Amino acid sequence: MSTRVESRPVGTVTRGTTNPNRLRRMDRWIAAVHGAELRRAAEPVAVDLGYGAAPWTAVELLRRLRAAAPRTRVVGVEIEPARVVGAQPYAREGLVFRHGGFEVPVPGRPSLIRAANVLRQYEEGEVTAVWERLCARLAPADPASGSRGGLLVEGTCDEIGRRHVWVALGPEGPRTVTFATRLGSLDRPSDLAERLPKALIHRNVPGEPVHAFLRDFDRAWAAAAPYAAYGARQRWIRTVRRLTADWPVTDGPARWRQGEVTVAWGALAPRT
Repeated sequence: MSTRVESRPVGTVTRGTTNPNRLRRMDRWIAAVHGAELRRAAEPVAVDLGYGAAPWTAVELLRRLRAAAPRTRVVGVEIEPARVVGAQPYAREGLVFRHGGFEVPVPGRPSLIRAANVLRQYEEGEVTAVWERLCARLAPADPASGSRGGLLVEGTCDEIGRRHVWVALGPEGPRTVTFATRLGSLDRPSDLAERLPKALIHRNVPGEPVHAFLRDFDRAWAAAAPYAAYGARQRWIRTVRRLTADWPVTDGPARWRQGEVTVAWGALAPRT
């Protein structure tokens, strides 16, 4: 299936900040959660949208996804032409680089679009339209085969990848929000608030669900303080287990051990 390529890329140039291994937590989550969909796809294509001034994240995404789904191909997409030219020496079997933006200039429907640290410079009111545009490019669900369709992962992290928050969306729209951190760097869970994606970062105020969640997260962390004697991981696991009493946590201890917790989007979505 071919797709119409627009004459001008859609979007604006980002700062391009990037570092090796910056997105490792996001990549590992994608491989664990979405690996089966990638293996199921006839031609699994993953898009690293807005990879930045250097192509490290696209190179790493290929390696990590192929460990879970060996047939996966990665397309790095950048709106700044000079960055595309600069990335060409890193192209290889299964990895190419293209000039483009939110129109996602790849043939067919990708199984994955990762947009990390791309929407942070946009206005909150612009996010929904971008999400809808990107979700419309994803591989559709196929109930007959059990496929839920492609996945859009959009979020932000700090410069060296210690703290992330991302939203996962399918063709139908938002599904979950994931908080991920290097536990040794954390004083309290609400430290992650500064990494909330654009759709949520301005909603961390009283009366909004994400504010209530982070408040409860801090309280559960404080209650689990005695477990700190066994290490930050044990304290985090105990904290998240306490959260499950009041919040729709969608993952389990295997992911919690990685310093993650995933919550249904509907529980944290902004109030209208």
